[in-house]
Amino acid sequence: MKILLSTLHAKYVHASLALPYLASACADLPGMEFRILELTVNEQQDQLLAKLFAEAPDVLLFSCYIWNTDLTLKLASDLKQLLPGTFIVLGGPEVSYGSFEIMGRNGAVDCIVRGEGEESCRELLEALNGGMPLEDIPGITYRDHDEVVANPERGTIAKLDSIPSPFASGLVDLGKPLVYYETSRGCPFSCAFCMSSLENGVRSFSMERIEADLRLLMDKEVQTVKLADRTFNFDAQRANAIWRLILAENKSSKFHFEIAAELLTEENLALLAEVPAGMFRFEIGVQSGGEKTLAKVQRKSSLDKLYRNVRAVIERTRVTVHLDLVAGLPGESLEGFLESLQGLFELGGNHIQVEPLKVLKGTAMRGIARKEGYAYAEAAPYKVLRTPWLSFTDIRRIEAISRLLDLLYNSGRFAASLRQLCAGKEMAQVFADAAEFFESEGLLANVSLNLLFESVWRFGCSRLAGEELELFRDALCFDHCMIGYPGGQCPSFFTANVDKGEQGVPAGLAAKSGERVRYYRRRFARDYRSTPCGEAAVEFTFIYRSAPGEGLKVETL
Repeated sequence: MKILLSTLHAKYVHASLALPYLASACADLPGMEFRILELTVNEQQDQLLAKLFAEAPDVLLFSCYIWNTDLTLKLASDLKQLLPGTFIVLGGPEVSYGSFEIMGRNGAVDCIVRGEGEESCRELLEALNGGMPLEDIPGITYRDHDEVVANPERGTIAKLDSIPSPFASGLVDLGKPLVYYETSRGCPFSCAFCMSSLENGVRSFSMERIEADLRLLMDKEVQTVKLADRTFNFDAQRANAIWRLILAENKSSKFHFEIAAELLTEENLALLAEVPAGMFRFEIGVQSGGEKTLAKVQRKSSLDKLYRNVRAVIERTRVTVHLDLVAGLPGESLEGFLESLQGLFELGGNHIQVEPLKVLKGTAMRGIARKEGYAYAEAAPYKVLRTPWLSFTDIRRIEAISRLLDLLYNSGRFAASLRQLCAGKEMAQVFADAAEFFESEGLLANVSLNLLFESVWRFGCSRLAGEELELFRDALCFDHCMIGYPGGQCPSFFTANVDKGEQGVPAGLAAKSGERVRYYRRRFARDYRSTPCGEAAVEFTFIYRSAPGEGLKVETL
């Protein structure tokens, strides 16, 4: 029996974690051939259908999420007509709730695996291979002739080590730039808007299993390992043990962890101070700066301790810090959201992400939304449209702020400009004003980098005058010089006497074989590189190095 496990990623760089786990859990079943096929939502539907059809599987299992379920259902319908004998199974968080509704409107789906899938899929495949009934398999919804039947729920897997490692089995594509890995399942928090709130407690793989998997990933020099743990540091000593292993044995891999900053201990912080720059990235969900708002969604968190520990990570370590906010939580108005955002700016994280609330199926947030009179999209991703505290216009403004955060703040391309633009002002309000300006100018969709710089200049002109404007112009010129050689058609905010620069190698610098070097000199009113508030003028020499396969590197002297 040929088994095909497939999913549609949002981006090619992603690698599935669910499918290799399922294949690993079922790999020893006799008489079965397993194949994993990872696709993306960006491919043409006909091309996706052709790839699935060419596999001609006896059983096809799709892993479903909010970004791929609609397209998956369309593919299932078409494939069923081409291969009517193929048994089609859906699984994943997006279909685990509302399985009756999904199977009622899509006759191509033969079965849905609800919740954790390894044990359910194993028993399902055994039954299908042996021609046995499905009625005794917990955790599935299936079609019995014309009737849709939901079997009782299945408990979670108590001993995670009972699932064979898909990494040791060679089932995970380690050639992708981003590889997911998990050391635990569950979360110590019970946030009403999160799917993890539906499971009580946290289960961890053994340290022996974790160490073996991580050694394999580090030996293979996987580019980026993204930990799928909802709260990696739920156990501070366990977190330190894993971090010590990585520090001792890592070759070149980078690691992304989702942590709860308020759970960090002094021992954690002391160890993190040893982490080289660029090796660790922490994603920290602040969600809101309002204590009452957090209490309404059962987010039990000490904001004072969270902020204190985030500051400690930023000041004492070289870990990259990514901070998250959720817009649309109960009780938070636009003004309250801007206060929350300002709090993150003051912390000084490397990246700030803002996402409108998604009212996910199965979560307690659905009940809160009904009670409070929320409006949200009925189709995935179930984005909030209006709350009692935020109008639809407010939410659109917050989405524009989110887009500008990526373009201006998270990109790092406008560091000097933002410092100058926000001098003496609250950065959150500046971003709110910028969002209004960019929206009115229609500048938030598919904007080129040159147009973005020109638009930021026009926004600055609409807010600043005199010496402030000239200092902002200088800062914007500095930022522009830091992204590429300013020759040719210079932006409008460059002064008329722009030095076109020189090609070659400045005295004292040597070019490597095959490397092209250009340089450019300019005098600035301030030292925008190292002293944001410095008053002394300084002349910078920008060195632009480019070589085949290495991209552009910019240095300053």
